[in-house]
Amino acid sequence: MSSDYLIVNKKILPDYLDKVIQARSLLETHECATITEAVSRVGISRNTYYRYKDSVFTAEGSTALRHAVLSMILRDRNGVLSAVIQKLAELHTGILTISQAIPIAGKANVLISLDITDMSCSMDELLDQLKKLPDVKSVHLDAME
Repeated sequence: MSSDYLIVNKKILPDYLDKVIQARSLLETHECATITEAVSRVGISRNTYYRYKDSVFTAEGSTALRHAVLSMILRDRNGVLSAVIQKLAELHTGILTISQAIPIAGKANVLISLDITDMSCSMDELLDQLKKLPDVKSVHLDAME
């Protein structure tokens, strides 16, 4: 999906990365109700979980990345959000949700969740394309699954 990702044999990686995946699985399947419970069960710290939870995936999970959450700061002008939406459509993403805060000091904070199943580029390219739009102050990938 991106030049930032590698597929490696987990035998050469620290065991705590596999435990992060196990903890996330316990939470997703509701076997554990809290992060504290999940990390305790697999034997890692909460800090380790939070540090790596959005960065390590199983090979099956990495090929099935389908959702992304972006946070953006846009200049408060007519048509800026529309231009962002148009660019996302051009890159074959589907918008799941948009949340925009009330603009303050000429800037609007926007959170967009995307379906990236059919995305026509890498995540790095998508972020670069959005950053190039006029009136887009910043774009950050918050999460991906």
